[in-house]
Amino acid sequence: MYSVFFKEINSFFSSLIGYLAIIVFLLMTGLFLFVFPDTSLLHQPFATLDPLFSIAPLIFIFLIPAITMRSISEEWSNNTFELLATKPLRTSEILTGKYLAAMVLVVFSILPTLLYYYTMHELGSPRGNLDSGAIWGSFLGLLFLGMVFTSIGILASSISRNQIVAFLLGAFLCFFMYYGFFYISRLPVFVGGLDVFIESLGIDYHYASISRGIIDTRDVVYFLTTSIFFLAIAHYNIQNKR
Repeated sequence: MYSVFFKEINSFFSSLIGYLAIIVFLLMTGLFLFVFPDTSLLHQPFATLDPLFSIAPLIFIFLIPAITMRSISEEWSNNTFELLATKPLRTSEILTGKYLAAMVLVVFSILPTLLYYYTMHELGSPRGNLDSGAIWGSFLGLLFLGMVFTSIGILASSISRNQIVAFLLGAFLCFFMYYGFFYISRLPVFVGGLDVFIESLGIDYHYASISRGIIDTRDVVYFLTTSIFFLAIAHYNIQNKR
């Protein structure tokens, strides 16, 4: 597992992939938070980071599938997965190594945004006038969100040999898991509490819950089990192809 992990990390940062992912995320969030007037933190009536946590999931829907699209599909297209399979590595170890490497890149993208927290902390009136509990909960929610999107991206990459197809499939699945259940729950056929159940199957429901600053074990369990679920499907798919 560690050999796969370090191989993936090296491939990310020995090329432009890793740097571009971080730069694109920071550039997009920076534009929305400090340049565009409708979402600029400098135009908010009080110190808040809510625009960051509203915009970041939408950026992740496209950014994370772009990071993971080559993880397995490149191995299929280059016929190097067979070479990996000859090594003393189980499929689960290969998947875990690739998953953790992609998650490291996601974490590296999120870490610089802590500077936004420091900026708003200093600009608050009085200084430090922020809802820190909700902000740290939102950062944790963003990390959990990255975990689920990464597992979806790995699954999409395991399905197709074509990286573009893997990216489009991953972006669609991320979009559906984040927004889809919310809109489905609004259909008039779901009544009597069934609409709330349908909505709770989506990521947005739990992301909004944890962003309030209250760590509910139900939200944590949801993110962990959903990540494991998509990785399990990827594992099953790879085993079938092998």
